[in-house]
Amino acid sequence: METPTYQLQQKQIQRFLPHRPPFLLVDRILEISNDKPMDDDQSKNKIGIKVIGLKCISMNEPQFMGHFPEVPVMPGVLIVETMAQIASFAMYPSAMKKMAEGERFQCVLVGVDNARFRNPVVPGDVIRVEAEVTGCRTFLWTFKCKAYVEGKLVAEADLMANIVPESIKQVF
Repeated sequence: METPTYQLQQKQIQRFLPHRPPFLLVDRILEISNDKPMDDDQSKNKIGIKVIGLKCISMNEPQFMGHFPEVPVMPGVLIVETMAQIASFAMYPSAMKKMAEGERFQCVLVGVDNARFRNPVVPGDVIRVEAEVTGCRTFLWTFKCKAYVEGKLVAEADLMANIVPESIKQVF
């Protein structure tokens, strides 16, 4: 039995993520895949889920008014946030099933390790983020993320996120 892959456009992305412009940093999800079932609740089936997404960098984005006006460079913190938003789609298959049943949740970035910025990202670039789930224990997920522009590695980081049901008001 082949496991389905997912491709998501902007309307589907906005149904899933609570972020909105100018802080919505995902333009397209090209793929969510795994060789194990992705829509069940077993943590062992979450490890290995891969997500590939795109963020198109435009000179019209607000950060370039101050970072830096003469030589605009995408701030590293926004590249990490882009990786985190794209990585969160690893839970999309099981989350959509739960959302259909009326359940809601928040995905909160709680850790960033081994972040490295290899090359600058500038307006006109398209960042391709590849994220993979490396660990999953109930509500705590870990990811290995890499960001590329035209096939060249521009950034990488290990991220940790806490998945919190909306009924629980505390996120940490």
